[in-house]
Amino acid sequence: MAHFQLVLYVNDIFVDFPMFKKLLLLFIAFSLSHSLSLTAEESVPVAVSSLAQSTADYASATYQQAMTESLAQLVSFNTVAVEGLPSPENPVHQGFKQELARQADQLGLDFSDYGYVVVIGLGQSDERLGLITHGDVQPADPSKWLKSPFELDATSEPGILLARGAEDDKGPISTAMYAMKAIKDKEISLKRRIELYVYMAEESDWAPLEAFVKTHPMPQLNITIDANYPVVTAEKGYGTVKMTFPNKVLNSDKPYIKSFSGGFFTSQIPEDAQAIIAHANSNLLEKIITQAAKQKGMIYSYDWHDDELIITALGKSTHSSEPQHGKNAIAHLAALLSDRHWPNNASGALVNFINTHLGTGIYGELFGKIAFKDAFMGPMTVAPTVLTQKDHGIELSINLRQPRGKTLEQLTEEINQTLIQWQQKNQVNLLNIDVDISEPFVQTDAPQVPTLLAVFAHYTGIKDAQPISIGAGTNSRLFPTAVVFGPAMPGKPYTGHSEHEFVSVEQFVLNLKMYTAAMVELAGEP
Repeated sequence: MAHFQLVLYVNDIFVDFPMFKKLLLLFIAFSLSHSLSLTAEESVPVAVSSLAQSTADYASATYQQAMTESLAQLVSFNTVAVEGLPSPENPVHQGFKQELARQADQLGLDFSDYGYVVVIGLGQSDERLGLITHGDVQPADPSKWLKSPFELDATSEPGILLARGAEDDKGPISTAMYAMKAIKDKEISLKRRIELYVYMAEESDWAPLEAFVKTHPMPQLNITIDANYPVVTAEKGYGTVKMTFPNKVLNSDKPYIKSFSGGFFTSQIPEDAQAIIAHANSNLLEKIITQAAKQKGMIYSYDWHDDELIITALGKSTHSSEPQHGKNAIAHLAALLSDRHWPNNASGALVNFINTHLGTGIYGELFGKIAFKDAFMGPMTVAPTVLTQKDHGIELSINLRQPRGKTLEQLTEEINQTLIQWQQKNQVNLLNIDVDISEPFVQTDAPQVPTLLAVFAHYTGIKDAQPISIGAGTNSRLFPTAVVFGPAMPGKPYTGHSEHEFVSVEQFVLNLKMYTAAMVELAGEP
C-alpha cells in the first residue's frame, strides 16, 4: 500500500518535474531487475496450483497407512555403518536395498542400484528433479527405548512413530515414494523426471558419494529432505577436535578422579556420563549434591564402593548441530566437580580442561578466541560429545559447527594456540591432537526456493517464512542447486541422532502433502 500511495503522489506532481519521472523510472527498472535476481536468502513465494493441491489431498487420503507400513519395513534394518565393512558388502545394507527395490516395484517406480547409491525414478525426461536422502542411520542404545529402536513403535506414545530412522532419514524416503506414487496414479504429465537418491553412507563416509556425483550426471534441480523446513540454504561447517589426556599413575591418599567416561558418538550431545572419585568422603559428596541442585534438567545418582564415590549423570541427547535442545552430561558432570583443580592424571586433567575451556555453554566463549557468529548463519557451537579410553589415555572429541566468517586456517590456529597455552599452564602434554573442520555451505543458485516456500506457507499457514541456516551438514552441498526442505518443522528439536527419534503421525502426513505438492509444482507440466 505504501508504494501505491507514493506513485499516486508522484503522478499528481509529475507534470512539473520531468527529471523526477526519469529518476522514478530508473528506480523502478532497478527494482524489477533486482527482484529477478534474488538470491536463495531473499526469495518471494508464489501461489500453489489447484493440481498440486488436489494431488496432495489424494496422496494423504489414500496412502497414509501404506506409507506407515513402508516405514515399518525400512526401520527394521539396522543400517548403522560397520567399520571395515563397505556398505555394498554389508548384508544388512543389501537387505535394506532389496526392500527398497521391492517397494519401488510395487509402486510402479523404476529402481537402479549403483552400490553406495540407489536411485528410484518416475518418468522420462532429460530434465530431472532430484530428491536427496540417505538410508544409513546412527547407532541407538536399546536400553533407552521402550521397544527396539529397529521396530516402528506406534503404541507407546499415541500419535507418535518411534524408531531409529523415523525422522533421519527413512521416514522421508517412504514419504517421497508415496508422493511419487500419487503423481503416477493421477497420470500427471512430467516435464522433469523425478529421481529419489538414497545414499548408504551419509552418516559415516561421504567419499563414495563424492565419487558418484563426479561420474554420473546429476539432476538440474535438487531437494534434500534430511533436515528442516521451511527451506535451508546454508549449513555450518562440521568440525571435530580430538586430543588424548595421557595416563598418569597417582600415589595419593587425597581425593582424585579415578575415571571419567561418557558419550556415544560424535554427532550426538551425550546424555550419559560417569565419574569415579577415589578417596572420597561424605563432605565431598555433600558439596557435590549441593552443586547438583543448581543444575536444571540433569539427574544424578550416587553410589559408594569402599572409599570410591561413583557419580552417574543423565542428561538429554540431541543432534549435536542443535546443542541447545539437549543437556550435555559430560559438560555438566565436569561442572559438578569444578570446585577444585584436580590432580592431573588422565581423568583429572580432562575435567580440568573441560571446566576451563568448555564449561556448560555451547558457543565456545571459554575456548580462547574461537567464538564468533554470522548474521544469517548464527553462532558457532562447541560441544564435548565422546570420551574414548585409549591405550595411552582418554581421548576427548569436541564437535564444532562453524558458520561463515573465519577461514579454516584462522580457526585452526586459534584452537591450537588455546591448547598450547593450556598445556604450558597445566604441565600436561596432550597426545594425538587433531583438528578437522569443513567449510560452511551457502547455496546461492536455487530457483526452486520460491516454489518450496509457497508450498510450505500454503500447508502450514506460516506466510512470512524465509530461508534459514542450520548447524547440520547434509548432502545438499554435493548436488547442484540443492536446498533442504524438511522433514522437521522450524522451532522444534530435530530428533534424529537422539535416543527418542520419532515423527508424529500428523507431521508424517503433512510431509506427504508438502512433498507431493512440491513435486507436482517443480516436475509437472503447467
